Amino acid sequence: MKNDPSALSSFAPTRRQLLGLGLAFAGATAFNVMPGFQLLASAQAAVPPAAQKIADHFSSVKSMSGEFVQFGPKGEQTGGKFFLERPGKIRFNYDGASNFRVISDGKSVAILNKRLNTSDLYPLSKTPLKLLLDDRIDLSGDRVKSVKQEDDLTTIQLADKTVFGNSKITMMFDPKSYELRQWTITDAQGKDTTVMIFNVKEGVSFAADTFAIDYTANRELNTKTR
Repeated sequence: MKNDPSALSSFAPTRRQLLGLGLAFAGATAFNVMPGFQLLASAQAAVPPAAQKIADHFSSVKSMSGEFVQFGPKGEQTGGKFFLERPGKIRFNYDGASNFRVISDGKSVAILNKRLNTSDLYPLSKTPLKLLLDDRIDLSGDRVKSVKQEDDLTTIQLADKTVFGNSKITMMFDPKSYELRQWTITDAQGKDTTVMIFNVKEGVSFAADTFAIDYTANRELNTKTR
């Protein structure tokens, strides 16, 4: 990845901004397609060949790590390091004293704030992260809402109301290398959170506990705080 972000502010991400990584849930607002995208008919089976090649390549990357910058709905910035292992596993270690962690173990997604001693748990299957982390990026059926092909960028927008309601995920790839550059989660209220990744390494190995979620600790912590 060639992306090189400018210096980050030191703010700690809010819960909404953390959810923007892929935990945006269904709401009542209508589906809005981003300007400049080519709409695809809901039943259309013919996905552009370039988009399918990109999806197949990204699916073939079984592990990767690197750094990320997150931009919130109001332009807030934070960052840190990420680790991904297909299928279903990802971890974000945020910079800063708040020591935020977002971890998916393939079944659940945990949001940890060690400074506040909180732990929130969500099913991965009900988040847009599921489409990013699936063993195969599925462009079949009506999941593909739009595709935009440019000389330096191919953008694919996916949504699945049966999984996460009115939220959607927009992924941006290098059309030549097929590398993922960034993604944007748009929640049910139309608020965008963008994650840009850089200094990415593919085919990496991780320690066994990298994507582990301590369910016992989560249960005990939330029992005490009720």
